Amino acid sequence: MLNKFPLWKNLMVVGILLIAAVYALPNLYGEDFAVQVSATRTTSVDTQVMGRVEDTLAELDIMPKSIVMEDDQLLIRLSSDSEQLQARQAILNELGTNYVVALNLAPATPDWLAALGATPMKLGLDLRGGVHFLMEVDMNEAMRKILGQMRDTVRTELRDERIRYTGVERSGNSIIVTLRTAEDYQAAESYLDGLYDGYTLLEDEAARKLTLRMTDTKVQETKDYAISQNVTILRNRVNELGVAEPLVQRQGADRIVVQLPGVQDTARAKEILGATATLEFRLVDNENSVREAEIGRVPFGSELYPNRNGGNVLLKEDVILTGDHIVNASSGFDENQRPQVNISLDGTGGEKMSLATRDNVGQPMATLFIEFKATGERDQEDNIIFERKEEVINVATIQARLGSSFRITGLDSVQEAQNLALLLRAGALIAPIQIVEERTVGPSLGQENIDMGMQAIIWGFVLVLAFMVMYYKKFGMVANLALATNLVLIVGVMSMIPGATLTLPGMAGIVLTVGMAVDANVLIFERIREEIKAKRSPQQAIHHGYDSALSTIADANVTTLIAAIILFAIGTGPIKGFAVTLAIGIVTSMFTSIVGTRAVVNAIWGGKRIEKLSV
Repeated sequence: MLNKFPLWKNLMVVGILLIAAVYALPNLYGEDFAVQVSATRTTSVDTQVMGRVEDTLAELDIMPKSIVMEDDQLLIRLSSDSEQLQARQAILNELGTNYVVALNLAPATPDWLAALGATPMKLGLDLRGGVHFLMEVDMNEAMRKILGQMRDTVRTELRDERIRYTGVERSGNSIIVTLRTAEDYQAAESYLDGLYDGYTLLEDEAARKLTLRMTDTKVQETKDYAISQNVTILRNRVNELGVAEPLVQRQGADRIVVQLPGVQDTARAKEILGATATLEFRLVDNENSVREAEIGRVPFGSELYPNRNGGNVLLKEDVILTGDHIVNASSGFDENQRPQVNISLDGTGGEKMSLATRDNVGQPMATLFIEFKATGERDQEDNIIFERKEEVINVATIQARLGSSFRITGLDSVQEAQNLALLLRAGALIAPIQIVEERTVGPSLGQENIDMGMQAIIWGFVLVLAFMVMYYKKFGMVANLALATNLVLIVGVMSMIPGATLTLPGMAGIVLTVGMAVDANVLIFERIREEIKAKRSPQQAIHHGYDSALSTIADANVTTLIAAIILFAIGTGPIKGFAVTLAIGIVTSMFTSIVGTRAVVNAIWGGKRIEKLSV
């Protein structure tokens, strides 16, 4: 029968609309003002801490909506922003600096919706508020680390070639190799000449020294690499924090911008983002005296480091492995229920660990923890001065040849194991960073942007609705129903996609799709009018109207969709936000204006004998 959808197609339309409505529903419930209590490296959140928080709130006559403890964190939901600020300060005074007490906004989604995986749309920094960090990378440390790795590589290569040397040291942007004999000098010169790209070999035969000097091009490549690697690692850390749609991008020669929507308190973010922590695995020097080293007589090829458990440990200078080869790290417990970190290495790291431990079974190996902290001061060249903190966190005897998986024990607490695993899993920064600028966008400003954006959407929506009803009568009402459904679909899809975030430009994209959705219906309705003027019956006019307009609508929307995809691919920040909502809006508007309105029109006019259409 003409203009009748089969049952399956009607059920498909209804099913899609129901799913979109369910996943759009959480956006109506808003968010609760909340205070989040997290532990630091040396503490943990337990029922005792929860009791202290409850007593503190009771003294202030603050009745929280709920207090929930999950994943070693405490989430206190409150009724107003004034209670939130008051509670945060009181809890901070009670618990002290051993805990991170942060302001938060927690979704008020009902449990039954949460059980279906339905969550509110994620809002960008300009709508929800949040924090903006401008970070500066310590390029001096980046160069020191890269050249340190180069020094170790040269030592290994010369040993493998049985070329004897008295020293391989770093000096500025160069590696200086001092050879034992003239024969060793000639052999090293022949071997190293042209071996490393980006390094120039300088000769000093009289002093039996060869200098591998990094070229200017290589220096710039190394700095660019340090920035790009730090950007990647910071993105990984932000993902570990669970922040929705963060912005992490390079700015200038040595700076990185990080924006974290929804984060109102910067303590936890600064602790994780700014932590430049990594590990080095080294053999313990048992052949020399620690006491001699403590009074200044450190043997050649060894270094003295403090032990976390007290005293000092003498370690071999050669590094077996660094944290750069760690691909996964997770916290757990050993056989005595003490915290530990389980480490997984990449192929290169596993091979290095296997070779190093093969010949050292029965020897002690130490885990050296290295952390950089900004002092807030700068040197004469305006570079950041960082304090380098190094300590041995674990010394264990190599029981057997190790491979790509092993564990680190000797940690103080479960929280320390979890934080160390997080940092190692997200990656060690190539160079330390310092936050040189910090801005907070308040929720009130974000709410103001939301209100203004909503007014634009509502006014655009109302004007379009009025025009469609006045010009296309009953068919105009069908188009208006499709417009309302289109908005629900956009919100539902945005809520379902994990990485999608609504920004202020994204709201502009929604306004644009409202006009585009109407445009498709205008084409269809005008085509129906033409068919009626051509003396076709109402049923034939509807059928030919939809079929004839389909190709034109598809062409127009596909070209716009291609433009949106290009904007998303090459754009950043606000441009991406606009492109996401535009692309989603194009797809949903095509569905509602072609399939959705056709289903409604078929239900009202299809399969009936009618003399006149209200179009």
